[in-house]
Amino acid sequence: MVTRAPFLKTRYGGYFHRDIPEEDFELTHVGPDTPCGEYMRRFWQPICFSDELRDLPRRIKILGEELVVFRDLSGAIGLLELHCPHRGTSLEFGLISAEGIRCCYHGWLFAADGTILETPGEPEQSTLKDRLYHGAYPTHEDHGIVFAYLGPPDRQPPFPKYDSFVRPGYRLIPGRQYFYPCNWLQIMENTMDPAHTAFLHTIVSGAVFTNEFGVLPELDFVETPIGMIYIATRRVEDNVWARMVEAVLPNLQQVAPIWEDGHAEHPFGGPMMSRWIVPVDDTNTMFIEFRHVSETEGVTPAWWADRNIMLPGQLAADSYETGQRTPGDYEAQVSQRPIAIHGLEHLGATDRGVSMFRNQIRRGIRAGQAGNDTYGPRRNGSNVIPTYCNDTVVYAPPAADPAMDREMMRKTGRRLAEAYLRDPPLLNGR
Repeated sequence: MVTRAPFLKTRYGGYFHRDIPEEDFELTHVGPDTPCGEYMRRFWQPICFSDELRDLPRRIKILGEELVVFRDLSGAIGLLELHCPHRGTSLEFGLISAEGIRCCYHGWLFAADGTILETPGEPEQSTLKDRLYHGAYPTHEDHGIVFAYLGPPDRQPPFPKYDSFVRPGYRLIPGRQYFYPCNWLQIMENTMDPAHTAFLHTIVSGAVFTNEFGVLPELDFVETPIGMIYIATRRVEDNVWARMVEAVLPNLQQVAPIWEDGHAEHPFGGPMMSRWIVPVDDTNTMFIEFRHVSETEGVTPAWWADRNIMLPGQLAADSYETGQRTPGDYEAQVSQRPIAIHGLEHLGATDRGVSMFRNQIRRGIRAGQAGNDTYGPRRNGSNVIPTYCNDTVVYAPPAADPAMDREMMRKTGRRLAEAYLRDPPLLNGR
């Protein structure tokens, strides 16, 4: 249970508000044997880009574990515990071979699956290498990103195949990788906070997307079979623009195009980006993404296919003063503290999506603790998993008065979302 700070009811009441509650341990701590850490380990997590694996091993940290990743000369990708089981030397200094990685200190050779192939210097009759394995995790390579499964071996799920990843007429390209010095949850739950796009990304810092994002949308939130979506509907002249951004449990966000302006009618549009928010440890987080690029000229801006170009506001500003004058997602999320304190929050109506997402994660954690299937997409075999992120723009002239128009917009967005849940457009080739 989250301990809450007092609800202040008086001016100049800071004296009564000095004690800082503890963070929500259940949702924010991700190391081995923590509730959320064990939940996260039941899913395939991205760890690096394929093109980062060259002639040297890479030291990484994921979910609080220090690891080394490499591609051996036969093409196999290994993800091993960082320190050699012989004397503890870091394998980031190891030598990549045709069969695995060799420790620089005494030459022990490890295969990608943790098999110890050679123990130079041991007596010829030694059986040590036949009795001992080095810690290793399974990996999977997909569209230029390397994924790993860090959970119980007997619970390993198949690698998920989302319909947005196999969409006809689109190609997936690796995007960017970058890091925030804060907890994963305060970043990921931003996915379910559409109100901030009107204020932070338009009013405060200027229109970093299109000007139409500056209209505060009518909001709704819907759970899906794989997570949830928000439905943000805006009036654009005689059109209603319904924007649906998606959280796929536990830590994948699918974002609809930021170049949408709602002026042209069109059906379900699909995502521009699929981005994982991967916990490095409790207070550091990695972003890594796929970009969805249309093969039809003019549908996707040319700059989106350049992985060196970033979305605005995602990295720290060039200077502290610039960050104060034009803050972005980085400043808004990192400044919540290394781990945001839920006991100090006062959530309002626009935060329904944040609360819903936290509850979904909590349900998944507790389902796993009870021995049930972890909440979310896991054992779908080779089946393609439907997703729901999109922009849709429909012709719907304004109602007679503003209140009626707002209600009409909410109903339009909800109707579209429910239709997509019944009949997923990408799954059926639309």
